[in-house]
Amino acid sequence: MRGLDYRWVTALDAVVAQRGFERAAEHLCITQSAVSQRIKQLEKLMAQPLLVREQPPRPTAAGQKLLGLYRRVRLLEQELLPELTPDDISQPLSVSLATNADSLATWLLPALSPLLKARRIELTLLIEDEARTLDRLRSGEVVGAISMDQTPMPGCVADYLGRVDFLCVASPEFKARYFADGTTRDNLFAAPAVAFDHHDDMHEQFIQQHFNLPVGSLMKHTVRSSEAFVKMATEGLAYCLIPRIQIIDELAAGDLVNLTPDITLIRRLYWHHWALESGVLTELSERLVQHAQQVLPQ
Repeated sequence: MRGLDYRWVTALDAVVAQRGFERAAEHLCITQSAVSQRIKQLEKLMAQPLLVREQPPRPTAAGQKLLGLYRRVRLLEQELLPELTPDDISQPLSVSLATNADSLATWLLPALSPLLKARRIELTLLIEDEARTLDRLRSGEVVGAISMDQTPMPGCVADYLGRVDFLCVASPEFKARYFADGTTRDNLFAAPAVAFDHHDDMHEQFIQQHFNLPVGSLMKHTVRSSEAFVKMATEGLAYCLIPRIQIIDELAAGDLVNLTPDITLIRRLYWHHWALESGVLTELSERLVQHAQQVLPQ
């Protein structure tokens, strides 16, 4: 089998990233016909479709794998070329990571801070629920992902980061209004809660497991911000499941109270990344894992 012509793969990447053939052609400074022809040549070489031609176009499973390879190659190029041409320092190294909102709000940026200060890195953080971050790594959009899944994908490594303890909390005023006689099934049914997005079922699973409330029966706000969870709780607007590490000060000051002191929801996090890393990516993984293991309960 002949090797890949990366001009063809670049065309596939551009169509997906630019969400269409016309914009991909403008981005690559070639004709739309040339973009289409390059992708057809690539599909002929691979003997299968690589692009679902809908609006916007999206890669097939094989296309995702190919794009994952292409983006890792590009990253290696970005890291290697400055070593070969040391006078060229104009281009930063582009690194994309997938993280859950709670990690971003607590320990992730302090973990990456020394590296970002020491190296020319252009960082992109994609925020997803920790149960879905691996989809971003699987598609090739990122080079690493924070996930609850301990099983690594083929070609990847999953390093244990630590434990996150979620507490069910509310403001004292909210507790007095909705839970004056304790945290009961009926009180939980009446009180508003908070979810991260429509995929976030952690709260409902917690309530179902411990209080036998059916999924879908809760009143809940949807807020795609971990920091806003804390604000919603301290303002007395809802009760929430929030990582203990994120609300240490609020608990100590009495701004938040634990509604279920005998029940803690435990989640374990793992750092998934490609096994064949080098240079900056190796340093990034080492710093991230080391810092997480220092600040998160093990």
